[in-house]
Amino acid sequence: MKLSATDLKDMQLFKYYRLVRKWACKTYGIKEADLELLIYLESVNIFSIKDFKDAVYAYSWDKDRWERLRREGWIDIWRKRNMTTMKYSLFKVSFKTKQMTSRVYRVLLGDENIPVTEKSVYYKNKSYTDKVFNKAVDDMIKDKER
Repeated sequence: MKLSATDLKDMQLFKYYRLVRKWACKTYGIKEADLELLIYLESVNIFSIKDFKDAVYAYSWDKDRWERLRREGWIDIWRKRNMTTMKYSLFKVSFKTKQMTSRVYRVLLGDENIPVTEKSVYYKNKSYTDKVFNKAVDDMIKDKER
């Protein structure tokens, strides 16, 4: 089944996208461009370094992005090259990435709320930005149409 633009509008999927994106980035300690890139790579499933480089053109320049995502466990090797029959390695997003993106989707769809306990990253900090974010999260949770 293919969704139409009106279906997405009726679902109000992107109503709180910015808020959810900021929460996910701060909670998981990644950059916004990295989050969106990982969401894209998850939909690709298995990819090469060339596929990664082609996808990165749409995002801000970050020389260390590939190594950082690999080092932090967001991307795993699916198949190593063996110098004879396989000319290059193939990669996939890790279980950690799949869990994060699934949680982002659940929050966007309203199946799960952003945590508002004292353990939450935003509730620990009491800067002005965090207070504004907390107010926006409270408003999102109270939204009955979500």
